[in-house]
Amino acid sequence: MSNDALTIINLSRSYPEGGQAREVIHGAAFRLGKGECVALLGRSGSGKSTLLNLIAGVDRPDSGKIMIDDTEITALVEPELTRFRRRQIGFVYQFFNLIPTLTVAENIALPLELNNDPRGEVINRTREILNAIDLAQRADSFPDQLSGGEQQRIAIARALVHRPPLILADEPTGNLDQETGDQVLKQMLALARHGGSSLLLVTHSLAVARCADRVLTLHQGQLTDSGTELAW
Repeated sequence: MSNDALTIINLSRSYPEGGQAREVIHGAAFRLGKGECVALLGRSGSGKSTLLNLIAGVDRPDSGKIMIDDTEITALVEPELTRFRRRQIGFVYQFFNLIPTLTVAENIALPLELNNDPRGEVINRTREILNAIDLAQRADSFPDQLSGGEQQRIAIARALVHRPPLILADEPTGNLDQETGDQVLKQMLALARHGGSSLLLVTHSLAVARCADRVLTLHQGQLTDSGTELAW
């Protein structure tokens, strides 16, 4: 069994642009250890979200291999990939992506229900994580009744409630003011570490990157490991 939660080998992805192929990711390679938090830095348009979509299996690479634990997701067909993604990956987005017609508790419980977990376990895990983020009192509220910070905490709870080995977070504090963003980031890191999940955190913020164990930089399609030099 691998000691890495995520392994990327010689990954490339290009898109047609102006009659030519524009290579967004070129020969990318890195490893994310189990329980590790790695920040992925890069300017807007550098391909950070593209890389995240490739890892999630939402997009397919032109070449290369992606391993999550011991499963090569680039070799899975779509139904297998959907089932794998539901159980093994948690997603946190910049714009929350909560379902407005569902309550807070229903939004959080959704991944468990999609995985057909027993009803008792769904209720217990939802209650447990609501307590962990100090929002148990908002269980029956709807997303539009919450502040931005509260919505992102709910989105994080939804991403972690099924205890995925890998969490992918795309600019999770980018839509929040600095103070709220700092609080949300600390809570996400604490929950991920408590659950033993590995976290790949996409950001353009040096301040956010400093919270990670290690930093990667994406520039002109190439990944560079900056190690721990940005860490606190």
